[in-house]
Amino acid sequence: MYSHEIDYKIIGEDIQIVEIELDPNETVIAEAGSMLFMEDGIQFETKMGDGSQPTQGLMGKLLQAGSRLITGESLFMTHFTNRAGIKRKLAFAAPYPGTVMPINLANIYGNSLIVQKDGFLCAAMGTRMSIHFNQRLGSGFFGGEGFIMQKLQGDGMAFVHAGGVVIERQLNNETLRVDTGCVVAFEPQVHFDIQRSGGLKSMIFGGEGLFLATLSGTGRVWIQSMPISKLVQRLAPYSGQSHKESGSVLGNLGGLLD
Repeated sequence: MYSHEIDYKIIGEDIQIVEIELDPNETVIAEAGSMLFMEDGIQFETKMGDGSQPTQGLMGKLLQAGSRLITGESLFMTHFTNRAGIKRKLAFAAPYPGTVMPINLANIYGNSLIVQKDGFLCAAMGTRMSIHFNQRLGSGFFGGEGFIMQKLQGDGMAFVHAGGVVIERQLNNETLRVDTGCVVAFEPQVHFDIQRSGGLKSMIFGGEGLFLATLSGTGRVWIQSMPISKLVQRLAPYSGQSHKESGSVLGNLGGLLD
């Protein structure tokens, strides 16, 4: 199924939203609860699945919905369709401060993108969503992104939310080491794994945690400066529940001593 061709505009600096303009009968799919506003003439319907396979039976829809539950997302998705005879606009807001990344899947290797499990915001109708399993169990236990991620497939626009500032890097047969939890997305040919952050002294006293995510190969990767996990960690001192060395072993031990 070909994706609908939608026009969009990113609004804001530190806390961004995406405004989408739909032609008559065009549809955009989104996470439940992410809609900010919509103009008159747009109708929405909550459905089980992304609608990329209209002939899919009930069992297929149940399996797809079940995979969304595994990734921690809502069982249902909302489909917004312009039923007016003229162009209409609607907008979607991210759940926490950060950047909205517009991704044209037609320009991505293999027309698919691997995304952190809570990164999807909305996409053109026709985009297929499925689960992606990291190949190594270690990356799931220690990598910050988890063993299960999302895969977006299609030839249209998809919008991914990231915390803080986003950096896009092109790897050319090289390896990039990243703080765990800061990987937003990567092309499917890029290999994702985890490694120890250094020697025993660095792991204990460095404050960077025990492991770092590694991205290797050739392809594009997207990195976020402030994932929601770090944001919560930085805000925790104001509730009296954190320690300066929270990223190190000593920080964890401090919590046990309390």
